[in-house]
Amino acid sequence: MAPSPQDRSVLIVIENLPVPMDRRVWLEATTLKAQGYAVTVVCPTGQGWDKPHEVIDGVTIHRYPAPPEAHSGAMAYAREYLHSIWHWFRLARVAWKERRFQVIQGCNPPDLIFLLALWYRLWGVRYLFDHHDVCPELFEAKFDKRGLLYRIMLIWERMTFATASVSMATNESFRAIAIRRGRMPPEDVFVVRSAPRIEKFLPGPGNVAHKKGARILLGYVGVIGQQEGMDLLVQAADHLIRKLGHTSVHFAIVGFGPQVPLVVADVAAHGLQDHFTFTGPLYGDALLEVLNTADIGVSPDPKNAMNDISTMNKVMEYMTLEKPVVQFDLTEGRASAGEASLYARANDPADFAAKIAELIADPALRARMGRLGRERVLERLSWDASVPHLLAAYDRIYGKIG
Repeated sequence: MAPSPQDRSVLIVIENLPVPMDRRVWLEATTLKAQGYAVTVVCPTGQGWDKPHEVIDGVTIHRYPAPPEAHSGAMAYAREYLHSIWHWFRLARVAWKERRFQVIQGCNPPDLIFLLALWYRLWGVRYLFDHHDVCPELFEAKFDKRGLLYRIMLIWERMTFATASVSMATNESFRAIAIRRGRMPPEDVFVVRSAPRIEKFLPGPGNVAHKKGARILLGYVGVIGQQEGMDLLVQAADHLIRKLGHTSVHFAIVGFGPQVPLVVADVAAHGLQDHFTFTGPLYGDALLEVLNTADIGVSPDPKNAMNDISTMNKVMEYMTLEKPVVQFDLTEGRASAGEASLYARANDPADFAAKIAELIADPALRARMGRLGRERVLERLSWDASVPHLLAAYDRIYGKIG
């Protein structure tokens, strides 16, 4: 017989972000804890979350020193991943001594946590794969090529799905990959969407000071990296201001990432310093204050093999706060936002700027799209709507244990 929730113990492993900063993983962990599960998370340090051990909201967290992020070359990736793997095994052993877990939930990238799961399979532990990113497509988008490392990513992905008893996909596109490329039975793949908690992400007045005297504030929140399209956003801003004549605009860029200095330099090269503020990472009320001040949320992620099938957390957050969205025309972007967004031609910064200009010129359209977005989240895309699917995935995997 499968253990009841009160007797269930889970180890969640994540490599690329700490908790509670990773909002998806933190929602999963705290939701399971609220259902009676014992939950332990192994993750890296970073962004102020630097204690090697602590308990938050009943969730036990073991952190290891964050590895240097690899940007190029097989050796750089090998150093990053070997560093993380060693700490996964070390801290999993600590968690095992504290309380034996029956399930390991591995959150990619990278698709290597199956190595830990295979070891603990010797003690009857099952593996639940939480599919955050399509790593082969992520590699292709980051380096604009395939080659040997791309083929290795496909092998790791296949081994990950082969090891998993159940997987959770962030959207229907990822579910299709789990079934087609991962060869998982459809009944073992659950769609658990990433979404803000609607009781915490509430529309509000914001703070006009964030506009820096401009009439319109464009808000961006997210990672500032190679594949987020920040170069396209800067080009769109240049076109919006210089060609379309919308000079009373300001861009608030919230987030962190390896490309921040390059993006700041790009803004300076275009002579747009007075139109951009880089806030760094913000959380809680500070984040809400900036986003609630924004008139329009921008999501410049370019169309590529990865982004086209990925759900962007930033889009969900803009919609939750009743902000109209401008993004490039991506399959899952449309699936998330529907009529709450305007869609620019793929990777065309001039058309992106034109869509922003359309919203600037029509306050009534902005208000209507904002209302539609929040209604869409409240009705079917909030975290509350995902909770039954999360719990069903866990019931499924624990049913396999019994």
